[in-house]
Amino acid sequence: MSWLELTVLLGVCLVLAQPLGEYLAQVANGNLPSWTRWLGRLEHLLYRLGGIDPATEMDGKAYILAFVAFHIIGIAALMLLQEVQQWLPLNPQGFGPVRWDIALNTAVSFVTNTDWQAYAGERTLGYLTQMLGLTVQNFVSAAAGLAAMAALARGFVRRESPTIGNFWVDLVRATVYVLLPLSLVLALLLVSQGVVQTLSPYPEAVTLEGKRQVIAVGPAASQVAIKHLGTNGGGFFASNSAHPLENPTPLSNFLEMLAILLIPAAAPFAFGRLVGDRKQGWALFAAMAVLFGLGLGLALWSELQAPKLLSSLGVSGGNLEGKEVRFGVVPSVLFGQITTAVACGAVNSAHESFLPLTHLVFLFNMAMGEPIFGGVGAGVVTMVFYALLTMFLAGLMIGRTPEYLGKKLEPYEMVMTVVGVVMPALTLLLLTVLAVQTEAGRAGIAAGAHGLSQVLYAFASTTGNNGSAMGALKSDLPFYTLTTALAMLVGRFATLLPAIAIGAALARKRAVATSVTTFPTASVLFVGLLVAVVFIVGALTFFAAFVLGPVLEHLTLFGKGF
Repeated sequence: MSWLELTVLLGVCLVLAQPLGEYLAQVANGNLPSWTRWLGRLEHLLYRLGGIDPATEMDGKAYILAFVAFHIIGIAALMLLQEVQQWLPLNPQGFGPVRWDIALNTAVSFVTNTDWQAYAGERTLGYLTQMLGLTVQNFVSAAAGLAAMAALARGFVRRESPTIGNFWVDLVRATVYVLLPLSLVLALLLVSQGVVQTLSPYPEAVTLEGKRQVIAVGPAASQVAIKHLGTNGGGFFASNSAHPLENPTPLSNFLEMLAILLIPAAAPFAFGRLVGDRKQGWALFAAMAVLFGLGLGLALWSELQAPKLLSSLGVSGGNLEGKEVRFGVVPSVLFGQITTAVACGAVNSAHESFLPLTHLVFLFNMAMGEPIFGGVGAGVVTMVFYALLTMFLAGLMIGRTPEYLGKKLEPYEMVMTVVGVVMPALTLLLLTVLAVQTEAGRAGIAAGAHGLSQVLYAFASTTGNNGSAMGALKSDLPFYTLTTALAMLVGRFATLLPAIAIGAALARKRAVATSVTTFPTASVLFVGLLVAVVFIVGALTFFAAFVLGPVLEHLTLFGKGF
């Protein structure tokens, strides 16, 4: 049944991705199908409330300024909401203000589409803070990622244009026409499976031993839906999608995995449609799928090899440590591969308990900057960065100025590409060094290779705007709340701002005529080179860190007969 679930999930995702990608492109271009007219009233209402003129477009600088200002305002508002929640309604448990560094970390986390959590939601945040603060940011942070992707795509298709669209229009349309309808449908499906959705205070129960137990509840289903669809990942409850009130059944588990993967898998097709080359969308999707499949295969092989210690006790079926028995090994590994490749961060098992080679796969997924489907919009942006690097290397080999999708790639575009690829990786490594070289950093981790894996995972997750964590890391220590906040800001802005800048630069250029010397980018050869470039960049950047962390831990464990 586990293998059947895996096959059906990937098959359904493949069937839905292409038409959804076409729809995403229609939304970005404003060519909305007739059945969405009922949402048009909400769109225009938001324009009036925000003083937005949908007919006015922005140049690159204005688009970037709006993007940054929106994030800054969101961080300030969400931090303030956490600090005054004790005076606000819909706080039946009477939660007080959040510690300032955790409030800052949480605000940065949800505004940057990371949803890294240094707190337990059911013991920290009131219902209003969860709904007005976190859930709203789950919507708009995902919409901002789709806006950045649209701005980049317009750079390839426009000719000598000073503008690349309007950030506020892109934000509103992505929210109204994509995220809201899908979230409503998924929330209703999750409620039907038993995911809790209530504003009542926490009920109390008496256990069989006669002890009092408080059962945490709340408006979870509405947040769970968008946390998956928007590749956010922050759980309403501390144990995230391993919690029986957040993910109660095999069907809810299936729906949540599908929701995480669906929009990111559709985004390459949307990009292809936006640039006027559907085959290019298939090429990007194929490269992502190859990387995803290779990682999933290695992770499954790692977890299904029952450790010798367990085999000697007659235990078979793989490594069940840290996994929900109601899900099992294969769905847990599949969920972990999806959530780390897609930059979501939701978990249905304890990532701390996966074996070292599985940690290696998950680290690679996040550390590369989320090119393997990745976050909503941001994943395509990162894969386009790698595509530009591929074309640059191909141009060097044949002695020709590199070009991609009809636009020449000049020094400015390549510098921005390198910034988008290198800055998050450099931040990850520098913060890891700081953590293992300082007493404050070492206070939150285990000793040895596993401790290094914990730190690498934390900063790969935050610079990759993923949000999952190895649970034993003491993420609530001030050292980690502040350093991970920095990592999340770098991961967000150092990826999407260069993409918008590239889009603006390319939009001002003329198109380059295709000739017999033009390297075909919708070919098997290009897909193979693109996958190879991702691996080469990963090896050059992270080889030493990965060897000293998960690889060394693997050799140590199995060298001891584990």
